Amino acid sequence: MYQEEHMADPLFSLEGKVALVTGGSRGLGYQMVKAFAERGADVIIASRKVEACEEVAKEVRAMGRKALAIGAHCGKWDDIDQLIEAAYAEFGRVDILVNNAGMGPMVPSHEVPENLFDSVVNLNFKGPYRLAAIIGDRMKKAGGGSIINISSIASLVPMPRVVSYAGAKAALNAMTTSFAREYGPEVRVNCIAAGPFLTDISKAWTEEARETSDNALGRPGRPEEIVTAALYLASDHSSFTTGSIIRVDGGA
Repeated sequence: MYQEEHMADPLFSLEGKVALVTGGSRGLGYQMVKAFAERGADVIIASRKVEACEEVAKEVRAMGRKALAIGAHCGKWDDIDQLIEAAYAEFGRVDILVNNAGMGPMVPSHEVPENLFDSVVNLNFKGPYRLAAIIGDRMKKAGGGSIINISSIASLVPMPRVVSYAGAKAALNAMTTSFAREYGPEVRVNCIAAGPFLTDISKAWTEEARETSDNALGRPGRPEEIVTAALYLASDHSSFTTGSIIRVDGGA
């Protein structure tokens, strides 16, 4: 009944669309994959663990949609280029790109080694840049598309011990507004600045942090609470929204 009710809403219909979601096997990415498929989209699920992607792909196929699972390190350009070619070979196009894969370990800044700094920047900015640049160009030539970058409230609100992560996400915000101009008007490029969510990363939090948060709502978000913002930006009915950074953070 849930699926039927939401599929009936034309504002959120993604019928006939093809979506590529990085980091789509768990957390926020998994919720977006399911939501897109429930509303008619075929989905490409990418992450480093292809087995986990395939499990999600099976769920999507059970909804009657096509799905492709691809193992790729979304911080490495060679992997990204192979991901793009595999996606286009299978579906011929990508209508919705979600740059969701990311990592943000909390480490005292003076203790961050160079390889960790590079890994954080590569996954949160370098990889999304390559994906959005290549697919954005193809979308523009094809006449349309929507790119959604998943950023973090850390890019907007000062937070200690995540400086490399916050900097990479701030770069992602800047990329969003620049690409909106570069690939518009055919392609819309937007960003969701996510607050604390109860995804796998929250297992390392204290019990208090999992129950309360220093925001207006006083709590972290449930993963499914990312869905409406993602559907809004993916849908053609957000046709006058581009270059935007939408905060989904509980009022941080």
